Amino acid sequence: QVQLVESGGGLVQAGGSLRLSCAASGRTFSISSYSMGWFRQAPGKEREFVASITKSGGSEYYADSVKGRFTISRDNAKNTVILQTSSLKPEDTAVYYCAAKYTHYSGRYYTVNEYDYWGQGTQVTVSS
Repeated sequence: QVQLVESGGGLVQAGGSLRLSCAASGRTFSISSYSMGWFRQAPGKEREFVASITKSGGSEYYADSVKGRFTISRDNAKNTVILQTSSLKPEDTAVYYCAAKYTHYSGRYYTVNEYDYWGQGTQVTVSS
């Protein structure tokens, strides 16, 4: 059984930073076979793409709203994905989800339906 567990969320003032982590586990599960992504969902809104990273970590993709402020990275040996956030804004407030997509390719995957596994999410609240 595959598990993705997010951590690192919290309450932060505008302009602050948070480091979100996603720890993957499962008897034979290795994120090295998966493109990994972060999504977020604010109250009353649809879940939206934030960032993704290819299997090898060679390419990263970002939503325009977070480009230059967020950085996604991965450590395949540790089965971990990180979303480093900075210059946070109140509009970044949302539940942040980690997701995994099994793939043979190094593409950009940015829709909810493309991903195979999801975590339970971690709340990020940015106060003004």
